[in-house]
Amino acid sequence: MSTQIAQSPWQTAALLVARLIFAAVFLMAVTFKFMGMEATAGYIAAAGFPFPLFLAWCAAILEVALVLCFLGGAFFTQAALVGAAYVLFLAFAFHGPSHWAGNQAEFGFFVDHFSFMAGLLFAAVHGPGRILALSLGWPGRA
Repeated sequence: MSTQIAQSPWQTAALLVARLIFAAVFLMAVTFKFMGMEATAGYIAAAGFPFPLFLAWCAAILEVALVLCFLGGAFFTQAALVGAAYVLFLAFAFHGPSHWAGNQAEFGFFVDHFSFMAGLLFAAVHGPGRILALSLGWPGRA
């Protein structure tokens, strides 16, 4: 059952700005990957992961998909949940506790990931809004 809740203009604007911010963050990340896929692979290898170039391309493809979902609103809830899981993985894999002793700034990077993840989880619950959003996603969800 679909329920339509009236949105004020500021709520509509806030949802659109939030979607643009989510898309922009992932767009910046994927742009850096495409500008230096080998460097990204080196960073992944330095973290100890196997097949770093393959994983770099997988990350780039995922980030492109997230950008498209956030901009278009299609599969928005799923994209926000996948994005949150991805950000959590990145926090621990590349900025987790094992990195803090060598560089205290890593703790700040780690915590920043949780702020972003919280926003993604909040977005997953509330959806893309009604404006400029394709209504594709889980059945039964408006």
